[in-house]
Amino acid sequence: MEPWAQATSGLMLLALLAIVSRFIAQGVLFHFVRMWRNTMPLGWAQILLHDHVLVRIAKIVPSVVVQLGIGWVQQLPATATTAIGNAAAAFTIYHIVRAFTALLSEINEAHDRHDGPKATQSRSIKSYVQLGKLLAYGLGGLLIVASVLNRSPLLLLSGLGAMSAVLMLVFKDTIMSFVAGVQLSSNDMMRVGDWIEMPQVGADGFVVDIALNTVKVQNWDKTITTIPTWKLMSESFKNWRGMFDAGGRRILRALHIDAATVHLLTAEERRALTGIDLLKSYWNERDGLLAQPESAEHAMPLQAIAPEMVTNLAAFKAYAYAYLLAHPRIAKGPGMFLLARTLEPSPTGIPLQLFCYTSTTVWVEYEGIQGEIFDHLIGVLPLFGLSLYQRSSDYSNRQIVHALSHDEPEHP
Repeated sequence: MEPWAQATSGLMLLALLAIVSRFIAQGVLFHFVRMWRNTMPLGWAQILLHDHVLVRIAKIVPSVVVQLGIGWVQQLPATATTAIGNAAAAFTIYHIVRAFTALLSEINEAHDRHDGPKATQSRSIKSYVQLGKLLAYGLGGLLIVASVLNRSPLLLLSGLGAMSAVLMLVFKDTIMSFVAGVQLSSNDMMRVGDWIEMPQVGADGFVVDIALNTVKVQNWDKTITTIPTWKLMSESFKNWRGMFDAGGRRILRALHIDAATVHLLTAEERRALTGIDLLKSYWNERDGLLAQPESAEHAMPLQAIAPEMVTNLAAFKAYAYAYLLAHPRIAKGPGMFLLARTLEPSPTGIPLQLFCYTSTTVWVEYEGIQGEIFDHLIGVLPLFGLSLYQRSSDYSNRQIVHALSHDEPEHP
């Protein structure tokens, strides 16, 4: 045979052997490794020997066969032998990197499945897996270039020293995000499923993904806000996880009372309010205070204060507090403060502020409880002779002027 024919037939035979070796290796791995894997308990063996990883490992065999067999091809020029061997080595490195990254992906998925959503929320390793893949691709790319150029990888690494400043500039965000991800994870500052607020980037919703470079937040309008991971360490954000862990959500809202309707209760109004069950303890406490012996420290004896000298606003404030205290959906546990207080009068009336916590953190239920409380309090305001402050509009003013003008007598 001619030399070129011998070289061509040798290469074809080597290529056929490489293709067949891939299927043989895959069949052997799937047959024997699966049997061995199924006899073992769930654990690292199930991850390391996953089918996706086995397929990637089987793809390494053809390039290894070419590397080992290229020297046996007769009548092949030395330059061609070297070039094909280097190309086969590059493919071997490529498939090794792919097998390693497939293994990392399986480790990440197994970690997420280990304890269900809790594993992903508390100790997400996605950023570490992505960093491992990035390093593997970088090292693999360096070795592939070294194999194709038939140079030592150390020689290429020495040349990267001069490019370190450029690499630091290119991968600045990646490095900062990785460090920020480590700090967020180690300090348990954020998990998948947390409700966070970051107004400076327009994020207000639940964290759906924590990656190496970005954190994705699904806002209440179902849009997705992507935040660079390093930004979460350089700027502040609010995490509502503490509210869910505590089991109660705060109500902080005020009723603005019209100051013109605040007055001292008359004896008749006092008797009318005494029949309200929620105010019995308030009246008993007040009457008991007035019945105490006179103290020399007081400039005016307590007995000189008439029992009727209490405002309707004070009685309503006591009623609001007692109503919250008796409400079954208001939390009364440790740290769950309950308060009804009047704030400094303002141009919009006298604010009566309620400070309490609901016994649920579900948004719909929370809004229902809050609405029920304020609807009730607004409804009982007339019983105390109070009304809400409401700024009159231009339309209402015109209506009043029109009514007054029609009531004026006509001149003869």
